[in-house]
Amino acid sequence: MKGDAGGLVDRFGRVHRDLRISLTDRCNLRCTYCMPAEGVPWIAKQSILTTDELERIARVAAGLGIVEVRLTGGEPLLRPDVVDVVARMAAIEGPTGPLEVSMTTNAIRLDRVAAELAEAGLARVNISIDTLRAERFAELTRRDRLEDVLTGIEAARAAGFAPIKFNAVAMRGVNDDELVDLVRFAQGYDAEMRFIEQMPLDAGHVWSRVEMVTGEEILEALSEAFRLTPLGERGSAPAERWLVDDGPTSVGVIASVTAPFCGACDRVRITADGQFRNCLFAREESDLLALLRGGADDERLAEVMRVSIAGKRAGHGIDEPGFLQPGRPMSAIGG
Repeated sequence: MKGDAGGLVDRFGRVHRDLRISLTDRCNLRCTYCMPAEGVPWIAKQSILTTDELERIARVAAGLGIVEVRLTGGEPLLRPDVVDVVARMAAIEGPTGPLEVSMTTNAIRLDRVAAELAEAGLARVNISIDTLRAERFAELTRRDRLEDVLTGIEAARAAGFAPIKFNAVAMRGVNDDELVDLVRFAQGYDAEMRFIEQMPLDAGHVWSRVEMVTGEEILEALSEAFRLTPLGERGSAPAERWLVDDGPTSVGVIASVTAPFCGACDRVRITADGQFRNCLFAREESDLLALLRGGADDERLAEVMRVSIAGKRAGHGIDEPGFLQPGRPMSAIGG
């Protein structure tokens, strides 16, 4: 499909350029804020998008103005052909040039494929690491895998990924005493540490605003140890950023609940089973999988994407009285 002048623009004038694609809903961790310990209702294997289908969706999206594809999960490195997926995505040309391909991962398998991913065209990695303490990591993730994560981080650096970003969900009474330590850890890798307010996307639907560590609290804790200098407007980026002690490293805070960036949001998502979502918190989805396997042409796929974006709401609605948590947890939506 040729570049489409219509693009993915909603009724509020937001132009969508960032596509998050979940490669699988499966994960090798069971983080308490994301998944139950057991009994996870996995997506049926036959419903997972094939690599050809992933590539086709990305090509259509690129024609509609998407310039970056972020590969997520579950844990994307659990997909056996992840290197091939990256290579195909990186080869796609949109109206303004090739897609930038990045990935969010827990890094547990990264040491096995980091060099191959870089060779295939992966530009950047965001690595999730909520704690630096092995016992706490095992309790939080229900898996004793911190050493594997650290090995994966070293592999990412050796493969030349830059800048590396680390993500941590700040949780009261769980890891809020490690915020400073995590920033110092990131400084050792010339990486940016990013703290995320816990959002109502847990499988057990037990999220509580009262228990959530706010972005303001995070900054207060960090300001006691570092000199933080604002790095200007964030635009459509989710994180507000500060230079740490005059640099070169920075820290970011993603305050999706207390300081939402919905007004500048440029993101859309596709789940591992081919559902197009115009918002992380959307309760409606558009079924691209059925269209792909039902013989729809690229123009039909593009039209469904445009219609979905046209119906995007002004914001996620967490503060609205009638807010309902999405039916799918974060692991099934894709980060």
